[in-house]
Amino acid sequence: MLRTLSLQLHSVVTGSYVSGTYSIVFANCPNEQIARDIARAVLDKKLAASVNILPKASSLYFWNGEIEEATEILLLIKTKTSKVHTLSSYIRLMHPFEIPEIFSLPMDRGDAHYLKWLEEGMKEE
Repeated sequence: MLRTLSLQLHSVVTGSYVSGTYSIVFANCPNEQIARDIARAVLDKKLAASVNILPKASSLYFWNGEIEEATEILLLIKTKTSKVHTLSSYIRLMHPFEIPEIFSLPMDRGDAHYLKWLEEGMKEE
């Protein structure tokens, strides 16, 4: 939390991007309708600025001691690192899986115009 606040302060003061200010959250969904519902909900709540829906990801994983295979829909959710915890909790509430796959990676670099657009997309009205 303290690291996130210091990153935001540095970005505001210097006008430059600091690695880790934004993150990409990955979440798999069982079908496209659920993926679209989750994407729209997180955008409506301003928990993200952009969501890519990537169809037909083949997944193999252990579940209850067995190797399972499924076709899933992958969401790539662009957000502020400071919103990742809230975003993950919100997705978990909507998601039909008992243990949904939700994880994030910090953005190391990005186009300045794009990063500014991300920031503006998550501003509360």
